[in-house]
Amino acid sequence: MAKVIEGLYYSESHEYVRVEGDYGFIGITDYAQGALGSVVYVDMPDVDDEVTAGEEFGAVESVKAASDLNAPVSGTVVEVNEALDDQPELVNQDAYANWIIKVQLSDKTELDSLMDAAAYESFCNK
Repeated sequence: MAKVIEGLYYSESHEYVRVEGDYGFIGITDYAQGALGSVVYVDMPDVDDEVTAGEEFGAVESVKAASDLNAPVSGTVVEVNEALDDQPELVNQDAYANWIIKVQLSDKTELDSLMDAAAYESFCNK
């Protein structure tokens, strides 16, 4: 079973958000990296780009497939995880430690439409 962490918010497209104050760290879940296999490239937006909940903001490519990244929340990109440019496989090693983008959240109420750890775990088990 894939690792699911308490205290994060999860989307049905297998992205997570870790909230710290007015910021959200967005990445793919352990379930998603496991399904993708060996990640070889992460396509990320630029700093100052706007992301919108439910819309594509990048992609993750693996030896098996490419998968679009969908923003679970809206906001302004304030940082991208530059380590993933040179070492995209970090996502496979620990998907939760290796977030993809950090955004300044524009509407925290959007978090209410995401799943908590228990709901996400049962979603993955369906």
